[in-house]
Amino acid sequence: MANHKATKKDARQALKRRDRNRYYGKTTRNAIRDLKTLETSEYATKLPSVESMIDKLAKRGVIHKNKAANLKSKLAKKKVA
Repeated sequence: MANHKATKKDARQALKRRDRNRYYGKTTRNAIRDLKTLETSEYATKLPSVESMIDKLAKRGVIHKNKAANLKSKLAKKKVA
């Protein structure tokens, strides 16, 4: 465990960030899973909101920007097919 006051605070903040990032990541994964089960008409209407969630994960640093691009690309291909 940390001994310095600032290091203890950093450890507390890291725990909060980890929990928050896990929540955002899991919520987005669930949204992607649910999106994949939809029909094409519903799929097209829900896709922008899921893409937005993915972009926010990349912006926050939860996932890498290239991973976000790959996820969005795969979802967009399904929309066309």
